[in-house]
Amino acid sequence: MGGEPRGHREPKRPRLKAARPLLLVVDADPERLERCETELDRGFGADFRVRGEATTAAALDVLRRAHESEQRVAVVMVDNALPDNERADLFAAARTLHPDARRALLIEWGAWADRTTASAILTAMSVGDINYYVLKPWIGHDELFHRTVAEFIQEWSRFEVANLREVVVIAAELSVRGQEIRSLLARNGIPSAFRASGTQLANDALEFIGEPDPGDGVLVWMPAIGGTVLHDPTDVEIAEAWGVPTTLASDDTSFDVLVIGAGPGGLAAAVYASSEGLRTLVVERESIGGQAGTSSLIRNYLGFSRGIRGSDLAQRGYQQAWVFGAHFVLMRTVEQIEKRDGEFRAVIGDVGEVTARAVVLATGVTYRRLNVPSLEKLMGNGVYYGASVSEAHGLMNRDACVVGGGNSAGQAVLHLARYCRRVLLVIRGEDLTASMSKYLIDAIDAADNVTVRSSSEVVDGGGDGRLQRMTLRDRKTGDEETVPIDGLFVMIGAVPGTDWLPEGVARDPRGFVLTGSDAAADPRWQEDRPPQPYETTVPGLFAIGDVRSESVKRVASAVGEGSVVVSQIHTHLRVSSDA
Repeated sequence: MGGEPRGHREPKRPRLKAARPLLLVVDADPERLERCETELDRGFGADFRVRGEATTAAALDVLRRAHESEQRVAVVMVDNALPDNERADLFAAARTLHPDARRALLIEWGAWADRTTASAILTAMSVGDINYYVLKPWIGHDELFHRTVAEFIQEWSRFEVANLREVVVIAAELSVRGQEIRSLLARNGIPSAFRASGTQLANDALEFIGEPDPGDGVLVWMPAIGGTVLHDPTDVEIAEAWGVPTTLASDDTSFDVLVIGAGPGGLAAAVYASSEGLRTLVVERESIGGQAGTSSLIRNYLGFSRGIRGSDLAQRGYQQAWVFGAHFVLMRTVEQIEKRDGEFRAVIGDVGEVTARAVVLATGVTYRRLNVPSLEKLMGNGVYYGASVSEAHGLMNRDACVVGGGNSAGQAVLHLARYCRRVLLVIRGEDLTASMSKYLIDAIDAADNVTVRSSSEVVDGGGDGRLQRMTLRDRKTGDEETVPIDGLFVMIGAVPGTDWLPEGVARDPRGFVLTGSDAAADPRWQEDRPPQPYETTVPGLFAIGDVRSESVKRVASAVGEGSVVVSQIHTHLRVSSDA
C-alpha cells in the first residue's frame, strides 16, 4: 500500500560483514607518524582500523590490497614533506582505487607562514588531489586534530553505501523512480544510501526489516525515523514521513512575510525576517536549496574554506530559519497571488489561501532544455537537467558528458571526474573564459580524464531503455560524431519561471523581474515615492536572487539580497501602517 508506514521498531544496525574502514596516514618522520597513529587510535580506533606507513611504496601497497579485497578506506592523510611526485602518486591511487575516501595534506603547525605550503594546498585542491589539509597533532589528546578527522569521516560516511544511513532506498539499479527518489533525498539534504535489488547489501536490509524484494517498485526504509517502511511512496509521502512540513493548519494562514522559494536567497530572507520578529512563511515547490542545492561543492562561499555542498548549506539555512520560528510548506506551488485591500493573498496548491503584508519572490531559475526528442524520452534514465550529485556512484568507471559552460557545469564535471572513466564537457563557445571562474577552468585543465569539446552541441542520442550514445555536431563544420555515453547532464542556461505572476509585475524581455530603478522606469509603477532597491512594480512585492533582472548569479549575492531585503520590508510595513 503506497506510502503507508509499516514495521515501526527501534532502529538497529543490520549485520555488516565488512572489516572496519581504514584510516591511512603517511609520514616519513617516525616520531610524528607514531603521534598521528596514537591520536587516531585514541579517537577512532574502536570503529576504524588505523594504519601508519613511513614510505610511499608501503602506502601504495596498502591502498592496492584494500581495493583488491574490497575493504573500505575512509581517510588518507599524506605528509606535505614527501616529494611532490610521491604525494601525487599516493593521492592518484587513493582517488582512483577509493573515490569515496577523503584525502588530506598533513602539515606542521606554523606552516601557514610559508606561502609555498599555501600554494601546494591550493594547487592540490584545485586539481582534486585533496579535500583539505590537516594540522599534525603536536600534543596528546589534540582535539583540533580529532575534530578535523571526524569531519572528514562524517563526509565520507554520507557517500559510503555500505554504511547504514538515515534513509535506505531499495530498487532495481536502473529504476527511474528509484533515481527520482534518490535525487529528491539528495536535493533536500536527507542522508541516504541506495542499495540495488538483488545485491547482498539490499538483501541484508530486507532480511533485517522482514520485507520482500520490491521487484519493479521502490522500498524506502527510514531506520532513523522509528524504522518506517514506505512502499512506492510519492514525494509528499516521503517528505511527511521524514517530518518535512507540506501543509498548514487551517487556522494558521496569516503572515507578515511570504517568501516564495527556499533557495539561498529565500532562506536568508526567512532567517533575517523571522529573527527580527516577522511572522514568516516559506513556500518551496521542489527542494530546499533550489539550484544551489544541487551543487556538489561550493568552494568560494565565505567562511567555508574546505568548500560546502549546496544541500548542506541549504539545510543549515533551513534549520536556522526554523529555530527562529519561520514556517515552511515544501513541495507545494504558489499558483496565484494578488494584492487586495493593502495585503497580499496567495493561493498555494493543495493547501489553500494565505495572506501576507509583504512578499519576497525568490523563485530562482530553471535550466534550459536541449529540445532533442530522443533525449527527452530518456529523462531520468541517463539524461539529467542540472547537477545531480546522487548520480556519480551509478557512473563509476563509465563515461559522462556535461553540456554547459557556467560554474555549475564546471563543478559537476569535477565531481563526476572522481568516479567516471571519462568526462566530456561540451560547450557552444570557443572556450570557457567567458562564463566560468578561473579556479574551475584550472581544475578542469588539470583533470586527466576530462575533455572539453568547444564549438559543439548535442543533437541526438538514444539507447535501449537507458542512454547509451549521443551525437555531437561541430558548429563550425557541421560534422557529426556519435559517441558512447552513460550519463548526460544538461546545464545550458537558466530561465525564470515568472509567467504565473500578475500583469502588474514588470519583467524584462527574458522574463526576469524588474526592481529598483528599473521598476521606477516602468509605467506600472504608480507610487509618488521611488521603489526600494529590491521592490518590484507592485509595492510590497520584492524580488531577490536569480529571478531578479540584472542580478549577479552567485550564491553569496542571493544570500546578501535575502538579508538586505528584510530592512526594506520593515520600511514598507512602517509606511503602510502610517498610510
